[in-house]
Amino acid sequence: MKYNIVGNTLPAVICELEGGESVITEKGSMSWMSPNMKMETTSNGGFGKALGRMFAGEAIFQNKYTAVGGIGQIAFASSFPGSIRAIKIEPGHELIVQKSGFLAAESGVELSVHFRKKLGAGLFGGEGFIMQRLSGNGIAFIEIDGHACEYELAAGQSIIVDTGYLAAMDATCSMDIVSVPGAKNALFGGEGLFNTIVKGPGKVILQTMPINAVADSLRRFFPTS
Repeated sequence: MKYNIVGNTLPAVICELEGGESVITEKGSMSWMSPNMKMETTSNGGFGKALGRMFAGEAIFQNKYTAVGGIGQIAFASSFPGSIRAIKIEPGHELIVQKSGFLAAESGVELSVHFRKKLGAGLFGGEGFIMQRLSGNGIAFIEIDGHACEYELAAGQSIIVDTGYLAAMDATCSMDIVSVPGAKNALFGGEGLFNTIVKGPGKVILQTMPINAVADSLRRFFPTS
């Protein structure tokens, strides 16, 4: 598969597939394609994996697009202003992604549910108790809300992230949620009650414009009745 990510703040990824090659995506993610792309709706792994995707914020069923009779083209556009990142998934390099961050991938990539191990992270992490795990083998495309900032954390090195700004991290990273120290800071600081701590080793991808932060900023301008 060849691909080209186009656009700046409103990006799309255009994939060129050889005959017989396939990509998977969530329902409604396809933007345009050549006539020889055949679509098949599938549970992609059975009921158990389909149910796990539902808990992770994704559709129960996935769409599989296959190039038939020669080279085919298919494009997937981002659902929110931001960026699209192509990540190589392979054994030993799995990725944990924010809920609804998965856009599309080669058919060898598997999407499953990822439970945060610590209860505090699940209750107060901003993205819910469940994230997404991308495993298998192939190129995966993920959506980033706003601009993407990457950090490579060494073993034991950590970074403190405001809730909602964590877009993705290597599966080798761990995370926890901690309360903002000091009652006055928590109540009057305007930064919320909790922060996310991500600890290495591994790469962390942060996003500059989480959709929930945008919604909160716009809510004050909406009529209350």
